Amino acid sequence: MGLADLGRIDDVIHGRLRLGIMVYLVDADTADFTELKNALEATQGNLSVHLKKLEEAGYVAIAKSFKDNKPLTRVTITAAGRKAFGTYLDAIAGLIGGKS
Repeated sequence: MGLADLGRIDDVIHGRLRLGIMVYLVDADTADFTELKNALEATQGNLSVHLKKLEEAGYVAIAKSFKDNKPLTRVTITAAGRKAFGTYLDAIAGLIGGKS
């Protein structure tokens, strides 16, 4: 293992904000946009860009609706997202475990 695991690092997940989104959703399963924005201390525009990248990879699903006449965006981790995140964690563990 060790450096061989470096190639298994998923660049879609590896960015700081995208990693934060995935960590949050693995625990919460679903979160609304404002909840994520506040938890990650992100700007609206920055969060939108990173959510779009995760959605394009199939790691999250985004549903837009209205609640009390206000827009509501809900983000849910997908089965593919959970699997990719597990693989990412395994690769990180391999890198750390491979360093003696």
